[in-house]
Amino acid sequence: MLKITQNGPNRIDIDLNGQIDAVNMRVALDEIMALSEGMENGTMLYRIPEFTMPTLAAIGVEMTYLPRLFVLLGKFDRCAVLTDAAWLKKAAEIEGALIPGIDIKSFDLNEEEAAEKWLSDGD
Repeated sequence: MLKITQNGPNRIDIDLNGQIDAVNMRVALDEIMALSEGMENGTMLYRIPEFTMPTLAAIGVEMTYLPRLFVLLGKFDRCAVLTDAAWLKKAAEIEGALIPGIDIKSFDLNEEEAAEKWLSDGD
């Protein structure tokens, strides 16, 4: 399941739980693109309670969106990732170090309050 919600004028929340197929990936990416239209200095909260690798077809869909995804990332300053999977936390923070212009910080699932505070004021 991949659920995308707008949480304010410059905030998108993404809930990922389980495996994503090509159809779910396309719908989710289109929804993120539409919701982020006109955003500047946005924030994103990404909740991942249970991660399963996306299908190969879903990864293919994501690859076709890469040029638009790089533009999309430019609309966001911060992304908080909530997960209990240590490897996902590390991967998210490495991604944040490699992608200019966006700070990505990982939190345990039970640290949503701290993630919210970090998104709002950076502390």
